[in-house]
Amino acid sequence: MRPDSQSDASASAPTRDLLGYGLVAGSFVIIGLSGSLVSWATAPGSVLLFMRFGIAAAALGVLFARRRPLRGILRSGLWPKLLLMSAFDSGALLAYFFAIRTTGVAIATFLLFIQPVWVALLAPRFLKTPTEKIVLLALGVSLVGLAAILGPALLAGGASVSAVGLAAGLGGGWCYAFFQLIVKGLTEQVPSTTIVLCECALDALFILPFALWQTLSTSMRIDARDLLAALILGLVCTALAYTMWVDGVARIRVQHSSILGFLTPVVAPLLAWLLLGQGVSLATAVGGALIVAAGLLVVVFGRDETKSETPL
Repeated sequence: MRPDSQSDASASAPTRDLLGYGLVAGSFVIIGLSGSLVSWATAPGSVLLFMRFGIAAAALGVLFARRRPLRGILRSGLWPKLLLMSAFDSGALLAYFFAIRTTGVAIATFLLFIQPVWVALLAPRFLKTPTEKIVLLALGVSLVGLAAILGPALLAGGASVSAVGLAAGLGGGWCYAFFQLIVKGLTEQVPSTTIVLCECALDALFILPFALWQTLSTSMRIDARDLLAALILGLVCTALAYTMWVDGVARIRVQHSSILGFLTPVVAPLLAWLLLGQGVSLATAVGGALIVAAGLLVVVFGRDETKSETPL
């Protein structure tokens, strides 16, 4: 090959967007802190969720006020997608919390985090983005890793498994998958600051009735520990992590970003070990290594993002 041909080929070769992968992976690592904070706090889950999203929305609104992030959100075709985005997001979280209480943490977590399977199946239909063979391989490796982490708890049982709980867990995974597809489409239409601010504000509104119901039915009181947990959840695990995630999702394929989501169940027990003194088993370490390997597969061998993805 001629030297000029080599230079032309290298110039036309796609560049790996490591920043996009780093933002998504970093966001899921930060989100992994959520489990430890929820365990440390005493307030009901819906109350913590409402406080979390309310604090995040207020912080983002002040931080990005000069950018006028809410400008134009009422235009035709946009606001229904924003509403649907938050309905799926809040629905996934509430379904996950319900599934935890009726099926146990292990089963609920497994059903939520198999969402990359649904993303891989749905993305070609809704975003016109084919799912690569390397994604399917990474999915298989990730699911084996997830099963290794949750296997002991799944085999031990310890919770009465109900059909309603299983349906809630599966529905939460589907909601999480559709949420990611909608966000991916919205990144082609509006800035990430608009998406995150609307998501947090609308999620808080969707969750408010459940938070009020739990508060009134239990007569619980918010103490200083709950406030501190909600503050960290809102500012770090939501405002910061969600902004990083949306910025990253705009740069890489949605199938890749969904697989990187497996990092959350890997990081969560490690952070629980560091912060709460909970043990980390050999199965967790092996499963975590497999999930990290799956993430590296899509980062190293997956195709770069193209502009072929169309908004939902």
